[in-house]
Amino acid sequence: MMDIRPLRCEVDYEKALSEIERFFENEPEPGTSEADEFDLLALMISDYEATNWPIDPSRSGGRH
Repeated sequence: MMDIRPLRCEVDYEKALSEIERFFENEPEPGTSEADEFDLLALMISDYEATNWPIDPSRSGGRH
């Protein structure tokens, strides 16, 4: 299991993306430490993206 820390910069973000990629071809079994690691990485990546590249609701193609 990797040493999971908050994503504070682009380098941390890229490292997390690299780490999560290995799960795409070898999906972890639910309830395992690998599945927990996948879930944590996905949450951290999602949070980093939402914080650093927020989606403007007026430009998301929704109704006006």
